[in-house]
Amino acid sequence: MKIDNLFEGIFLERPNRFTVIFESVGINKKAHLRDPGRLKELLLPEAKLLLRPALNPANRKTKYDVIAVESEGIWVLINSGFHSDLAAELIKSKIVPELSSYSVERREYTFGKSRIDFLLTPDTSVKEGSENESNILASKMLLEVKGCTLVEEGHGKFPDAPTIRGKRHLEELIKAKKEGMNSAVLFLIPREDAQIFSPNWEMDEEFSKTLEQAETDKVLIIAHSFSVNFHETSLILTPLKKVKVKIKP
Repeated sequence: MKIDNLFEGIFLERPNRFTVIFESVGINKKAHLRDPGRLKELLLPEAKLLLRPALNPANRKTKYDVIAVESEGIWVLINSGFHSDLAAELIKSKIVPELSSYSVERREYTFGKSRIDFLLTPDTSVKEGSENESNILASKMLLEVKGCTLVEEGHGKFPDAPTIRGKRHLEELIKAKKEGMNSAVLFLIPREDAQIFSPNWEMDEEFSKTLEQAETDKVLIIAHSFSVNFHETSLILTPLKKVKVKIKP
């Protein structure tokens, strides 16, 4: 994925969940922050930001969007608006074994009381007798996508703030699995320093317990990291590697 038309700014403060004050060429400005997480380990005073002019400024209170932040020498994507497209590219690439036999049928699929990010369908483009033929599963799959930006000493953790909505999504995936449908949750780690992933038990025990139950009920739990590089005015995110998942604390 390539995100263009970016410029650098300096983080000053976050007056509320969705607003950031930044400085650029000596002028203080406001920007919209799409990620509702706490991000307290990332949004430190004078941290470098990557921002982009709003695509629809006439309908906005802020004229800019926060895209990424620099942390300990690496760029971290903190705009959740790109997660769906990033996941779609990952699915299309066929590099994640658990998803390699699927294609996207629909985004924002309603199941139960929630909208799940993707409905996947077995990939009929796989030719008869090919290596992947035996891996095609009989049923469709629900796939929920979460963005993990918190990494401490190589340990990725989700969430960085309590999430009732995230817990509900997991409950729907468990329900789907029990009803005979395949289901999975994909944790995107848009930074390159994660070596292992686990739920953040200290931050949200209820979500973590539900993820543990999801694993018990055979919901697929996948984590994948990305390299994130800034060149001139573009941010380039490239799939890096699957990250080992460890559920229990």
